[in-house]
Amino acid sequence: MVTTKQAARNIGLASPPKRTCSDKHCPFHGSLPVRGRVFRGGVVSDKPMKTLIIELDRLALDKKYKRYYKKRSRMAAHNPPCIDAHEGDLVRIGECRKISKTVSFVVIEKIESEG
Repeated sequence: MVTTKQAARNIGLASPPKRTCSDKHCPFHGSLPVRGRVFRGGVVSDKPMKTLIIELDRLALDKKYKRYYKKRSRMAAHNPPCIDAHEGDLVRIGECRKISKTVSFVVIEKIESEG
């Protein structure tokens, strides 16, 4: 059996990972287009299969008191095998088409590992 090395696509947001994968929902080695919003957040949970729960912290303005307060959001993102992020990592996620009921983002790059 002859295997050919699959070239990674340039999605314009991050450099392709060194590892390759055969996941069809990978933005670099599959056919998943990334468009729309891009967020940066920490991985809170990696328990769902091929999915991460990302927590995003942001500041919101209270109009009445003219002060900022912290808000926190959680969203699910697909974790391709070539990136393989785990709990505690800092990642960048990009918007894509809906992959499942709750997942409409994909991990683009691992910025920082926990170790």
